[in-house]
Amino acid sequence: MSAYVSVTFGAGGSTLSYTPETVRRLHDTFGLDATPHISCVGGSREEIRTLLAQYRAQGCKRLVALRGDMPSGMARAGDFRYASELVGFIRAEHGDAFEVLVGCYPETHPQADHAAADLAHFKLKVDAGADAAITQYFYNADAYFHFVDAARRLGIDIPILPGIMPIVNFAQLRRFSEGCGAEIPRWVVKHMAAFGDDREAVREFATDLVAGMCQRLLAGGAPALHFYTMNLARPTLAVLDRLQ
Repeated sequence: MSAYVSVTFGAGGSTLSYTPETVRRLHDTFGLDATPHISCVGGSREEIRTLLAQYRAQGCKRLVALRGDMPSGMARAGDFRYASELVGFIRAEHGDAFEVLVGCYPETHPQADHAAADLAHFKLKVDAGADAAITQYFYNADAYFHFVDAARRLGIDIPILPGIMPIVNFAQLRRFSEGCGAEIPRWVVKHMAAFGDDREAVREFATDLVAGMCQRLLAGGAPALHFYTMNLARPTLAVLDRLQ
């Protein structure tokens, strides 16, 4: 799989106009293969149709199609309720012009009733035409391997890229993880607590932890790695340096 940089999409359609401009600048100024996220939330069928045409004209080769999270107080959800509907719309409008990636959850989507239901929703996206998937971040490689095995048993044969989140602010990461269904192992929490205010020790431990997991994932057959940089280059570069 070729390298690319993905560009996230603001909640509630707040970046309908800004995301294409960011994609254009990444491509034209820096020569990067930019991959925009498209979210169902807040976008009408016509708005998304226009956005797709714009991305195709800009030479985008792939898209990340997501449902997105409904922000509190938002009155309008958009014309598509689920990512599978968005994937189907992209295929109906543009055929195979785009490689379409979708999201999936090795530790189960927080709103899913159970793991089997979550896998069934994932399969709907694949059946609608998804070419590959990117997982939510995790810190347990076994969760990824188990999820891939379960997906294969359902007949899902697309590449499943593990999502990797380098650790920067651990307290913030813990709060965020509680809402998105990503489990931080107890032993990691206890090690982090032992370091106290020693930022260098935290940084070294976090880098070794994530790099070691990446090595295990690649050795176990992961097709590639997808890093969630959160606009911070150094933590990801530190992990890549460990991986050489």
